[in-house]
Amino acid sequence: MPVEKALLLAEDLERTGRMKQVMFVDGRDSSWTLKEMKKYTKEIETEPHNITVFFDGGFDIGSKVSGLGCAIYYEQNGNSFRIRKNVRLTDLGTNNEAEYAALHLALKELEELGAHHIPVTFSGDSQVVINQLNGEWPCMEAVLNEWANRVEAKLNQLGITPTYDLIGRKKNREADHLATQALKEVEIYSKLELE
Repeated sequence: MPVEKALLLAEDLERTGRMKQVMFVDGRDSSWTLKEMKKYTKEIETEPHNITVFFDGGFDIGSKVSGLGCAIYYEQNGNSFRIRKNVRLTDLGTNNEAEYAALHLALKELEELGAHHIPVTFSGDSQVVINQLNGEWPCMEAVLNEWANRVEAKLNQLGITPTYDLIGRKKNREADHLATQALKEVEIYSKLELE
C-alpha cells in the first residue's frame, strides 16, 4: 500500500478511536510508528519519489546500431515530473542486450536525479529482461547475465527496491519511440513538469 494511503487509513482509525497504536512495516522489514512515518514522508517530499520508469531498446541487425529509450515519471516537492532520454550505441550485439542497456540507462538517470533507498516500478515490454530480473526465467547467455549483474549492482548501490512490470507494446509506446528516434540519430533529453 502506498505510504500516503496507509497514513490516511491510520489517521482515520486513530481519530475515531478504533485503535491505540499502529506500526508500519516496509518491504525491507523495518518498523515505523505513526509519528516516524509522518516525519519520513515530510523528509521524502523534497526527494524524488513515486517513481515509474518505462524503458525500451531497439537493435538494427544490418548496421549493428542500438537505440535506447527511457521515460521516468516521479513526484518531488508536491509536483509531478517526467524525464525523457535516449542514446544511440554501436557496441551491442542483440535486441535483448539493447533492452538491458535501456534499463541501465534509466538507472543512471535515477542516480543523476538523486533517487535512492525507495521502491521504483520498472515497466518494459521485453519478456526476457522482465522475467529474468524477476527470477522467473534463467539467464543462460553470458552477455545478458553480465547485464543483469550490472543492473542489480546499480540497484543495490542506489538502495532501490525494484518492481518489474511486463507491459504491452502500446503501453510502452513512449520509450519505444525514444529508442526509435535514437536509431535515427535524433537525440532527446527533456525534463518537464506535468500539470
